[in-house]
Amino acid sequence: MRTLNLGILAHVDAGKTSLTERLLYAAGVIDAIGSVDEGNTQTDSLKLERQRGITIKAAVASFALGDTAINLIDTPGHPDFIAEVERVLSVLDGAVLVISAVEGVQAQTRILMRALRRLEIPTLLFVNKIDRGGARYDGVLGEIREKLTAAIVPMGSVAAIGARNAHFAPFGAADRGFLAALAERLADHDDAILAAWLEGGALSYRRLCTGLAAQTRGSQVFPVFFGSAITGAGVEALMAALTRLLPVARGGADAPVSGSVFKVERGPTGERIAFVRMFGGEVRARDRLRVRGDDERKVTAISVFDRGGAVPRPSVAAGQIGKLWGLGDIRIGDPIGAPRSLREPHHFAPPTLETAIVPRRAADKGALHAALAQLAEQDPLIDLRQDDLRGEMFVSLYGEVQKEIIEETLASDFGLQVEFRETSPICIERPVGVGAAVEHAPNPFIATVGLRVEPAPIDSGVEFALEVEFGSMPLSFHKAVEESVRETLRQGLHGWRVTDCRVAMTHGIRYRHWATSTPAEHRNLTPLVLMSALCEAGTRVFEPAHRFTLEFPADALGLVLPVLGRLGAVPGPPAIRGAWATIEGQITAARIHALRQALPPVTRGEGVLETAFDRYQPACGPIPTRPRSDYNPLDRREYLKHVLRRP
Repeated sequence: MRTLNLGILAHVDAGKTSLTERLLYAAGVIDAIGSVDEGNTQTDSLKLERQRGITIKAAVASFALGDTAINLIDTPGHPDFIAEVERVLSVLDGAVLVISAVEGVQAQTRILMRALRRLEIPTLLFVNKIDRGGARYDGVLGEIREKLTAAIVPMGSVAAIGARNAHFAPFGAADRGFLAALAERLADHDDAILAAWLEGGALSYRRLCTGLAAQTRGSQVFPVFFGSAITGAGVEALMAALTRLLPVARGGADAPVSGSVFKVERGPTGERIAFVRMFGGEVRARDRLRVRGDDERKVTAISVFDRGGAVPRPSVAAGQIGKLWGLGDIRIGDPIGAPRSLREPHHFAPPTLETAIVPRRAADKGALHAALAQLAEQDPLIDLRQDDLRGEMFVSLYGEVQKEIIEETLASDFGLQVEFRETSPICIERPVGVGAAVEHAPNPFIATVGLRVEPAPIDSGVEFALEVEFGSMPLSFHKAVEESVRETLRQGLHGWRVTDCRVAMTHGIRYRHWATSTPAEHRNLTPLVLMSALCEAGTRVFEPAHRFTLEFPADALGLVLPVLGRLGAVPGPPAIRGAWATIEGQITAARIHALRQALPPVTRGEGVLETAFDRYQPACGPIPTRPRSDYNPLDRREYLKHVLRRP
């Protein structure tokens, strides 16, 4: 049986989970359609998801269409949980991006579409809620062309839009206007169709459908369907398109075992369970798998998603998604078996906020750390940071809702009552010049390390290079220096992560010192050398800035603009449409919460604010700093006292 691993993505409240329910119902997997509001949907199984009516964790459900098994992955729509979407993208064969026919293209819709296009994931667009008052057809298509992509193919018309009996009528071979528009769109990427179109020759409906399928699978065009997940309108046409227009999983059972872990959860007894998408080969229970290099673990049990949820199976094969037990300390993102060439590791911006968490009872500090470490297994981007010097724990966040969920999870799942310090933005540092430093043996360590730091292109991360003679020192020494460089750069001159830089190792230990030196000596010396080089280069602090879209009653414009000015926002010109005004602009992450609090009084509670990370910009005013949580290699005496355990 063929397999299609399909992601359902959307801005929050566009109807993504409702569409998942409708698809499962139409395929005969469930007998009744659950309601997000009533908290009884198949994929929102967490207690907090049912209480809040939002998706927090990605969930998998399976159904069959003909000879194709479809693994449906329902993802969160709220921007605070974009990390869940991040992990799912790397295991998809195709996607359905859901858009509300009422609200149209929203901030998160644009972010998701950019990622889907960048990763070339074949995507169908489903415009939901055509039965709702205020639903639009031409208006939404115009927004899609303007804000998402012009390469769309509307696949049908809508009758009685905005009414309960609204329905979708797919275009067919008799719709000449559709065929002409389709030929024109496909001609952009198909020379044969272009030649026939320019010459006015006839193109058969079958030929155009074949071209549409090929270009959809190549992420060159994006078919658009309309419908309603609540009434079922348009869903039959969408389901038919899933297997006709999207690619099935590639890979074979005879290929080397290769898979990727995109989710980790804990079982009833605390054991880790890995959700794995298989790209090649077959894994059987009791097989020993290589994970993270040469580390091997024995698979103790397997479940495979089949016609609903996961069911026990003796094996999981290429193309399938399975749950594997017995893989020890497996982590999200770990490869299974042979590593594969991965798509870019990060598709969305990292969290831009952080907060300290403290237990209300001092005796719970150890239990809190253990609980947060377990949550970090399921969401590595919360980036649990322990400040041993001050006895504090920090987590990274996308927003206030995520903080509320963490608090509720700690209370309900771990019995821990906690308090949060004020949320603050996470800045970064970038070098502004070139700096170099070297320390030769003898020194407090039996080691010689020379490093040069220089700026690198924006968003390039950290590059480490060797400029010492190859073979002049053991490979383990090189690796120790590189690991120490990357760890040390987590805290720059002002306490923030240093990025977009190139670090070159220019000097290494001489041959005669190999016998007495160790990788640990080099690892301990590296922070002193690196921070000396970084001081010479200098760094600049950059703070996160977000794009915002604010919709509010037009008569409140005179009250809204002063609020934006007071908070340092940079608004664009207002767009007035009837009784409503829309302003797009930029604001620092540090001011978003204040803006949300200031809006209700000046917009009579009707203002709607959407934000999304845009870029890092130079910090204005006093340089933001963050207290160091290490032994501070900027202070040589303090650092050596702790590393060498001197009194």
